[in-house]
Amino acid sequence: MSSTVAEILVETLHQVGVRQIFGVVGDALNPFTDAIRRDGRIEWIGVRHEEGAAQAAAGQAKLTGKLGVCCGTTGPGANHLVAGLYEAKKDHAPVLAISGGVPSSRRGIDYLQENTPDLLFRDVAAYTQTINSAEQAPQVIHEAIAQAYANRGVAHISIPADVIGSEAPGAMNSLQTLRPLADGTPPQEDLQQAADMIDAAKSVAILVGHGSRSAIAEITALAEKLQAPLIHTFRAKDMLPYDHPHWIGGVGLIGGAPGIDALHAADVMLMLGSDYPYSEFLPSKTKIIQIDQRSFALGRRASVTLGIVGAVKPAVERLLQLIQGKTDDTFFKKVSEDRRKWNEMLDKHTVNSRHQKKIKPQAVARTLGELADDDAAFVIDTGVVTLWCGNWLRQSGRQRILASFNNAAVGTSLGQANGVQALDRNRQVIVAVGDGGFTMLLGEFMTSIEHKLPIKVVVFNNREWGLVHLEMEEAGLPAFDGSNFTNMDFAAFAHACGAQGFSAKLPDQLDNAIRELLAAPGPAILNVFIDPAELPVMPHIKLDQIWRFGLAKVKESMIAMTGS
Repeated sequence: MSSTVAEILVETLHQVGVRQIFGVVGDALNPFTDAIRRDGRIEWIGVRHEEGAAQAAAGQAKLTGKLGVCCGTTGPGANHLVAGLYEAKKDHAPVLAISGGVPSSRRGIDYLQENTPDLLFRDVAAYTQTINSAEQAPQVIHEAIAQAYANRGVAHISIPADVIGSEAPGAMNSLQTLRPLADGTPPQEDLQQAADMIDAAKSVAILVGHGSRSAIAEITALAEKLQAPLIHTFRAKDMLPYDHPHWIGGVGLIGGAPGIDALHAADVMLMLGSDYPYSEFLPSKTKIIQIDQRSFALGRRASVTLGIVGAVKPAVERLLQLIQGKTDDTFFKKVSEDRRKWNEMLDKHTVNSRHQKKIKPQAVARTLGELADDDAAFVIDTGVVTLWCGNWLRQSGRQRILASFNNAAVGTSLGQANGVQALDRNRQVIVAVGDGGFTMLLGEFMTSIEHKLPIKVVVFNNREWGLVHLEMEEAGLPAFDGSNFTNMDFAAFAHACGAQGFSAKLPDQLDNAIRELLAAPGPAILNVFIDPAELPVMPHIKLDQIWRFGLAKVKESMIAMTGS
């Protein structure tokens, strides 16, 4: 019995493990959405904006490493996917984007909504192809999914309206090949050289990236054997509990001074599964051993003494057998003491903030971490909220933290959270977002309500583009009027949508408001009025930057008094 292209696509996606598809319905996709309805095994989650669909698919793919799927119909519907798909591209997550197309007979005559999708998707997608005939469909669908996994990124297929409902003479083959890449074992001689370098070093520091996620138990054992601190990227923050003795902290602005200092002070830095982009925070004199499956990532962020191509887990397993281990814990004790002092400073900021007249954002982040479920998933938006959560959330080790890690796009958290929540409606999913980011795609909160996705949204409401304001002041410039704005009442918005909404304007209201939010049975929003003047803790900020912050504040005061 023959099947249509739409039916083959639905069957294939189910066979490779897809359980939700996110999109907006439209005429060119009607045969596909009808095939989903008739099949009944995949849930169609209709979103309010196609960018939200792409973000949801990316959120799922980033959390699980498995294929996420999103759809947009002809022309503008597909165009709207592109911005959200950069989440998958930049964070190396497998996503299949499906777009409708104008009928083949209408192409080339400036038909309604006609565009050139393969050209449009070329930058964001590792693979993009238009299916021009039903006979071609099974091979192209297979290739697209294979490319999404092989390149850990976006694959896109465009299917014209007259093709997607047509019967295809062929069937899908080799479905068992459509799966995530297997780990590659590094060369034995490279690992022996790495072990020799480690044994010869007096002190070792280990930088852990997301590519080490499956190897965290082995890495912890390695750190203990080497008396080495573990420093993490923001994306790897959730891999161990905050209070783990070797989990010293992060690097960069979303991190702390102890981690940065440890990397610079060590004789050897072991860089595992990380392509950390901010080279200015990486050491220039320390010997670096970098291990990564992606050969192109070796040595592009810092000068590497030894680069090893392969998966982190088998590499660390072998290093544990090869290295001698270390008994001198002087370096580790020094780093641990630095971390203790750093934590005391963070604690002081939090305690003091609870006795202020205004709610301090660090208190919001810290309280969220304390009251959240032990296995909650946090989805953090981009902006100054990233700095607050990156420094003050104290993860349990079972919780997950997602963000727009490498795309660093504002307004992505709500869409990603919907995707994460759809995977498990019983898991607590918490969105931490600024007021600017939330209003970008706030229609996706209606997606949460419609599909019973009980996400909990905490809006860090500072009435401005907080990070933009901060960057202006860092440059010594007064905040430009365009960085400030007036907001709606976000709690009232939640009520208007049929959900629960809460507000906190004073410090003594914060704990109870967060408890009420987390106890709400469905989607809910907490509107927290934070102090917009609060500055985040930034490790190793330069004296001239401090001076520029002060100069900017003076300028802002003068403008407020004189109007110019």
